[in-house]
Amino acid sequence: MPRPVIGVAMQTLPGKPGGDLPNCWIMGHRYVQALCDVGAIPWLIPLLPGDPETMNALFEKLDGVFLTGGVDVDPSCYGESKHPKCGTTDPDRDAIEILLLEHAMRTRKPLLAVCRGIQILNVACGGTLYQDVNEQVPAAMKHDFFPTPANPSRTYLAHEVAVKSGTRLSAILGETVVLVNSMHHQAIKDLAPNLLPSAYAPDGIIEGVESNTDQFVVAVQWHPEELAETQPGMKQLFISFVEACAA
Repeated sequence: MPRPVIGVAMQTLPGKPGGDLPNCWIMGHRYVQALCDVGAIPWLIPLLPGDPETMNALFEKLDGVFLTGGVDVDPSCYGESKHPKCGTTDPDRDAIEILLLEHAMRTRKPLLAVCRGIQILNVACGGTLYQDVNEQVPAAMKHDFFPTPANPSRTYLAHEVAVKSGTRLSAILGETVVLVNSMHHQAIKDLAPNLLPSAYAPDGIIEGVESNTDQFVVAVQWHPEELAETQPGMKQLFISFVEACAA
């Protein structure tokens, strides 16, 4: 199988005052390694929203798009003011990922999205987000199991997710109930019209979506890249994505 090229947008690391460190672009190793482990060639994409010619030329070389976790999506992207509990945002990343999504949808390139990725996908397709689940959905369970110095694990299985039968996600995972990690405080509020829900947390928060067409578009709210070595279904998520890209 040819090794497909997968685009991964980076995130801005702000520079330090005084010029000791200029702005940088970063991306977590686990995302990149998860793609390499299943035969993909990750292509880390710079954030150049002011240079559409370069961005479009780069996008044309991709066989698929992988959207990763990261900082909060800026609420201006879906027409809302920033809630006090909304965290750090990265407007350049928002802009590039929305362009990437538009390109992937237009050219029908396969798309896999995790954590923040499911959120920016929903926004780019016309949906909205809860800016802070605990604040805006008081009945919701705890979703923000972020690592701490005392408990640094990103593999902690925080809760079950119910996967809808008959969805692409259920076919990939091979299960209708899975245990997942959970490191988010934002989530889908209004689902975009061209997306179908494929998984839910016990409190009703949407944990998975996919396209309402036959295009490979799969997005989950958890972090499967951290679970791929211990859960065959999570590894299969990356395998299925890369196979679709190679095809």
